Amino acid sequence: MVRAGQSSEKAALIYQHSDEERQEEVAAGLDATVRKAREEAAQETTEKRSGTDLARGQ
Repeated sequence: MVRAGQSSEKAALIYQHSDEERQEEVAAGLDATVRKAREEAAQETTEKRSGTDLARGQ
């Protein structure tokens, strides 16, 4: 509401539009963000493990 300059929830709802294509774009963006964060966390975890743990598959 604030970003769009609307002063009430009613006004915000009137101008709020979301179609299926936009929802898919948003979902894809969130998916990419989560996947990247998981990959980075996995790399950090792998880098912190000892050689013995890595050899044991732990």
